[in-house]
Amino acid sequence: MANTQNPQGNHDPAGSTQMFRAFVDEAPQAQRQAAAPAGPRVGLIVGVVVAVAIVAAVAWLALK
Repeated sequence: MANTQNPQGNHDPAGSTQMFRAFVDEAPQAQRQAAAPAGPRVGLIVGVVVAVAIVAAVAWLALK
């Protein structure tokens, strides 16, 4: 494993500081990407509501 040093000169043998900084730098991008697919979720909810309405209508007609 490569030995790394952080900017303060303290030895960080595991490189955990660099991995943490990379994670923190990437987190806002991941949150923006996760927020984008809201459209398909709305479509899924509408589809489920329509399916429940159809099942209810069929059950109502069968019991009529």
